[in-house]
Amino acid sequence: MTLRSQNTTSNQGGRRYRPHVFAEQGVTVLSGVLTSDRAIQVSPSEDSKIPSVKGHVKGTLGIAKGEEHSIIGATKKKKPMPIPTRKFISRFASFLFISLGLFVFLSPTSAASKPVYVIQLDDATINPVTAEYISHTIDLANKQQAACLILKLDTPGGLLTSTRSIVKSILASKVPVVVYIYPSGSRAGSAGVFITYASHIAAMAPSTNIGAAHPVEMGGSRPEEKRTVWDALRDTLDAELQKAKIAKQTKDDKAPDQTKEVKQQEATPTESKPTVDEDPLSSKILNDTVAFIKTIAKERNRNIEWAELSVTQSASITEKEALEKNVVEIIAVNEVDLLNQLDGRIVKVDNQDVVLETKDANVRHVDMDLRQTILNILANPNIAYIFFIIGFYGLLYEVTHPGIGLPGVLGAIFLILAFFSMQMLPTNYAGLALIILAIILFIAEAKTAGVGLLALGGLVCMILGSLMLFDSTVPMMRVSLSVILSFSLTTAALTIFLVRLVIMSHKRKVLSGKEGLIGETGFAQSDIKPDEEGKIFVHGEIWNATSSDDIKKGEKITVLKIDGMNLEVRKI
Repeated sequence: MTLRSQNTTSNQGGRRYRPHVFAEQGVTVLSGVLTSDRAIQVSPSEDSKIPSVKGHVKGTLGIAKGEEHSIIGATKKKKPMPIPTRKFISRFASFLFISLGLFVFLSPTSAASKPVYVIQLDDATINPVTAEYISHTIDLANKQQAACLILKLDTPGGLLTSTRSIVKSILASKVPVVVYIYPSGSRAGSAGVFITYASHIAAMAPSTNIGAAHPVEMGGSRPEEKRTVWDALRDTLDAELQKAKIAKQTKDDKAPDQTKEVKQQEATPTESKPTVDEDPLSSKILNDTVAFIKTIAKERNRNIEWAELSVTQSASITEKEALEKNVVEIIAVNEVDLLNQLDGRIVKVDNQDVVLETKDANVRHVDMDLRQTILNILANPNIAYIFFIIGFYGLLYEVTHPGIGLPGVLGAIFLILAFFSMQMLPTNYAGLALIILAIILFIAEAKTAGVGLLALGGLVCMILGSLMLFDSTVPMMRVSLSVILSFSLTTAALTIFLVRLVIMSHKRKVLSGKEGLIGETGFAQSDIKPDEEGKIFVHGEIWNATSSDDIKKGEKITVLKIDGMNLEVRKI
């Protein structure tokens, strides 16, 4: 290795010479060479230059005079590092460098590794519990800075207040929300239309539909127009006929004809004017709902005209028609296909363009917790109805069998749960009153010796009240007809049977104790004079007896009254 000195000149004592002046870089290199165990031997001819080199090195490095060891002397005393140790350090440094590079490359701060949260409503109604579930997951996705949130939706509809809560959470979300109507055969009915329209990206699976968003009065009957018995019967019959029609078409493989029929039905709504409800309250609700969905459609740049038809005339369309009408943006077969189609799309979130990177993303499924699951079960109309009837059974058994306690406690618990469920559902209290009237008629039938007219009237009230109990045109928001018939007949039979047993037991003659002697017959064991005591034999026992009659020994008597230990009798 050769080191070149800087060529400088100086005049000292009139003599011109060129000293060995090394640059700072040269001194550093020279120090490394001198400390290396591979330093070459200096030839004798160059040995005389070492002191000057040492001086320049010491001067450059700031080594003070008088130090015990020079650089070269210290170098000779330093033990060289073994070659295997240097190789180990070199390999270890290379390993750390590669690991650091992989860590930076695979860091979770990269956009591609952001999680994708997935929640699902599988044939569930929109109620306060599902609204809490969706809003809570949206907040969780915002805190975790997720790539997006996918809501797999299959709902027949639900409460308008809960729908508004969900829509507000979606519109305020900092994370893109994707509503995916899935799996095949699912629908986004009524409230599902609003939720789909509010999403940043809407998707549908094949063989799904969306629509029928006409508002239904929730949380009780309307003040001027109540749902009558005939409305309940008509809705029930329509639902059963529709089920039979769908089953027959599925069996005969006539799905294309059904799709064609739906298209023909959807082609006519534009010819008629929007439906206007008769009472002012319904008109206000309808107009408010139309304005609500138009605002959402304008915010998300979706079809405003169809959204209005869906609310005013309950229009419904398939997934292909929804894609053509700009109601949804994607038709995806499954979750993987949806993630692939979402990848690279640009959505506007909080007035900023966000590029979705969902391909090969970390998918996290979020389910309802235990509390939400239990409350969501209670929000089912069938469950609320069954709990109400079971609660009545418990109280009835407690009344007819006093002293047990447990049936009464359980009955009260079930009734409380039933009323809690009803406050989350569109309960019609006229139907509830009919059910209570039916129970009263059952009890009256058990107490009277009639021919069954009261029981028949109670059974009719029970069935009609059950049909009217929940005021909704959505089948999922009403009690199933099979549940109504089975529980109505069972309630009638149990009530009449148990109450009649109680009444018969009260009328039955007492056979034990002192009260059992009244009315018993026996015979006199001695003569009994008026106002004088005698002996009688009755009920296998000998008693003292008095009588207003003159009774001879051996004559038959009957017990009239008990006076302490004496019996008052008369001659038969």
